[in-house]
Amino acid sequence: MAQVFFTQQLARFTTVPQVDTAATQLRAGLDSAFAVNPLLRGYVLDEQGCLRENVVIFIDGRRVSDHMRLDDPLQPDSKVYVLQALSGG
Repeated sequence: MAQVFFTQQLARFTTVPQVDTAATQLRAGLDSAFAVNPLLRGYVLDEQGCLRENVVIFIDGRRVSDHMRLDDPLQPDSKVYVLQALSGG
């Protein structure tokens, strides 16, 4: 099963589960985590269901590029990392 991990930065706001999922696409994998903690959805996705600008996701070391569809494929052994993007000036 694919594994979805959330960084501890998000733990300041809500519980961040590590989720094993049989999902074959990213959005379904995220939905598995949101089923465990529905509040997490609001920290990761905006009102239109798109990835928030301050969040970045990596699947097996590759950054997700389509922040709207989130339809990247997941393999049974995929590791998905959801992180807060850093900004600075």
